[in-house]
Amino acid sequence: MFKCVAQFFSDHRAEIKLLLMNGIFYVALFGLAISVKASAQQPDELYKKVAALDSIVFTAFNRCDLKTFGSMFTKELEFYHDRGGLTDYLHTINTIKENCDRKLGLTRTLVPGSMEVYPIGEYGAVQIASHRFCHVENGREDCGTFKFIHVWKKDKDTWKISRVISYDH
Repeated sequence: MFKCVAQFFSDHRAEIKLLLMNGIFYVALFGLAISVKASAQQPDELYKKVAALDSIVFTAFNRCDLKTFGSMFTKELEFYHDRGGLTDYLHTINTIKENCDRKLGLTRTLVPGSMEVYPIGEYGAVQIASHRFCHVENGREDCGTFKFIHVWKKDKDTWKISRVISYDH
């Protein structure tokens, strides 16, 4: 019987090798799929904290609550915009104030599922996501979806945005 099995393997060596290679390929592919799924960010405590902070900042933005909005940024804020260049804290707050004074009705929502949050050592965290801004213009809603990066600085129990990169406009 062993001779028969050995003869079978000898006669079908190429087919068996192909089957084994395909099997290894599919096992590797399955393993890769599992690792990609496992590496997708799960809402840990840092993620939840930044999500809550994001909600505070942009609830204040949407309500034109300049006091709360302004309190969410460091005075040393650097705001990098792909079209507007580099601006600072005062420019950011004044721009939002002007938009509110003009009653543009500008609202911002975080794009669901787009947010990623990563720790930055003892400094704080980085938030990467997309958000959607809308306002009514000439009786029609005008919206745009853009990407952003916020660097959150933690000082004791207080978190503030120290850097903004706004892009893909």
